[in-house]
Amino acid sequence: MELKPKKSVKESAEIAKLELEKQELVNDLQRTRADFENFRKQVDIQKEQAKKLAADSTILKILPLIDDMSRAINANKEALDPVAKTLEKTMNELGLSKIETAEGTEFNPDLHDAISMDESTEGEKEVVAEELRPGYLYNNEVLRAAMVRVKRV
Repeated sequence: MELKPKKSVKESAEIAKLELEKQELVNDLQRTRADFENFRKQVDIQKEQAKKLAADSTILKILPLIDDMSRAINANKEALDPVAKTLEKTMNELGLSKIETAEGTEFNPDLHDAISMDESTEGEKEVVAEELRPGYLYNNEVLRAAMVRVKRV
């Protein structure tokens, strides 16, 4: 039978101290891992926000061109019908769609920017009287509200 030497009080205290230091280091490592994971997630979110902002900004810059093209197409529908189809197809591929502003469409302040109110009509319901500038949705979010004149019916 082999006898284990008894640990002195000093050795026991040293072991307890080392165990405590080890636990503190493990806790620090776990906190550091958690902080790094949170940081990585935050960076991923910021990357996605930057991509969205860049795409929105780019689309916003071409909206005046689309407006001009639409006016030209409306002025000469027969000759520019192929251009209209290509423009519509490209807009759909980009996730860009026009906000509905036909006369009589119910006014929606989330989609429409009312520039004026036709006071000559009376009623309970506000509807679009005229589109002054088209509005667009980009990936189903309002990119630019439609400027409209509103009337009551």
